Amino acid sequence: MSTRNNVQNTHISEQLRVLHGALLDIVAVMNRPQRDEGLIREAGIALDRALFPLLVGIERFGPIGVVEMADRVGRDYTTVSRQVAKLESLGLVARQSSAADRRVREAVITPKGKAMTDLVDAARERIGRAIFESWDISDVDELVRLMRKFADAVKEEPPAGK
Repeated sequence: MSTRNNVQNTHISEQLRVLHGALLDIVAVMNRPQRDEGLIREAGIALDRALFPLLVGIERFGPIGVVEMADRVGRDYTTVSRQVAKLESLGLVARQSSAADRRVREAVITPKGKAMTDLVDAARERIGRAIFESWDISDVDELVRLMRKFADAVKEEPPAGK
């Protein structure tokens, strides 16, 4: 039994290294400024690239506080606060008091902002369809199922001492 566990552990270790490498590749691509610029261009919208991930994040996760948004995008909260203020001045987001804590101001998407993210979603779908054009539908379904399962698991606190 010990030999089988060693083989399984070695296999899992090797697979974790490959998985980590794949995730690093995906994150590197997703973090490229050119990627956001291409999506903005494909969507046919006029928006500063630095504001783009915030607008999408507010639409997806809002209402959301500046500190939580800053954590999600890996930026300083003071920078995010200024950028959210810019989105607000453009009429793309609004700020409101949090229902849970009145001291916290949360950003929410406006109808104008939602119209813009709808264009981004349509562009993302066109790009995604091109990427998956040669894939079997069952492979796409399996990828989506497993990515969601992995994302849900990774959001949990890691087990201590393991």
